[in-house]
Amino acid sequence: MSGRRRASATAVVLGLAVAVMVAGCGGSDGPASGTSDGAGTPGGSGGSVKANATVTRVVDGDTIHVALNGGDVTIRLIGIDTPETVAPGQPVECYGPQASRFTTSELSGRRIALEFDQQPIDPFDRTLAYVWLGDEIFNETLVDEGYAEAKSYPPNTRYQARLDAAEVAARASDRGMWGAC
Repeated sequence: MSGRRRASATAVVLGLAVAVMVAGCGGSDGPASGTSDGAGTPGGSGGSVKANATVTRVVDGDTIHVALNGGDVTIRLIGIDTPETVAPGQPVECYGPQASRFTTSELSGRRIALEFDQQPIDPFDRTLAYVWLGDEIFNETLVDEGYAEAKSYPPNTRYQARLDAAEVAARASDRGMWGAC
């Protein structure tokens, strides 16, 4: 991606992040009661902001690209970690290909809602978000099905208790990587 296009996509996300900070991101146990209009309008009393986007490409189990306000934005799913498949210099990890295939089958070409937490961008210039499919957080689905582990990355911890509980259940049932690796 060209630097100019990346800068444009980053500006879109930072605009949404400013709206999140202004709204005062309080914790909540469910989706925001509204969605963003694409310009970063706060979504409801939960203080979170949602932006609608379309998944254009899946990088691996926990990283996707979306079309958002005319830009290509790399999204890193918050609160989880899937086994590596494309990390430079690292071997493909057990259950990584399955996690990547699952994310690809569930998200490719889909219209999703992105929900942002406290910190909008990670050190690798990826936008950090929870991915909503209807009333379900896809991040949580990955953990519950055994494709990902719950992993806390403060200050983005709005749904960490839910993600941790999903991991406990997946481990107890030997789902996915917990039974295979």
